[in-house]
Amino acid sequence: MNNFGAHQNTLYINYLKKEDVPRIAKIEELAYGKHHWSKDSFYSEINNKVAKYYTARISTGEIVGYAGAWHIVDEAHITTIATHPDFLRQHVAEALIVKLLKDCYNEFIKYITLEVRVSNNPAIKLYEKYGFKSLGARKGYYQDNGEDALIMWTENIFSDEYKNIFKHNLEELENKINIQ
Repeated sequence: MNNFGAHQNTLYINYLKKEDVPRIAKIEELAYGKHHWSKDSFYSEINNKVAKYYTARISTGEIVGYAGAWHIVDEAHITTIATHPDFLRQHVAEALIVKLLKDCYNEFIKYITLEVRVSNNPAIKLYEKYGFKSLGARKGYYQDNGEDALIMWTENIFSDEYKNIFKHNLEELENKINIQ
């Protein structure tokens, strides 16, 4: 496992660019196996007017994670998020979630949803930390093995309760890594 924090604890979050697609497609494959998004899917998302996609880079410029969401009226749908396996549990996914949430605040988007494999306990715990709650399941959602997906939603992120959760988690994260 690499540890970007040992040398440089800054993670750079930037918009996804065309030249980033081959690297994130490789991370997608490593993270999700043979049933993953294609390069063409990511190229298409770059031109999708309701989509916002980001990369997470370490100081060497290496992309170590990415995330994206669709913004539709007052809801956001996190479409995909992944961290390179060598950088798991180093707050990469959390930093990307924070960026997606900040976008939602900036665009007055109240609710956020996503699907996650029922077996992906680390991801579920991270989403729960940020106020996502399971509101049901999609049976057989994942094509590779027929696994169910939890459907997770936030409450209104503009509520005082949610803003306190976000503020607390953001302060905790900023004490661990620097996000640019």
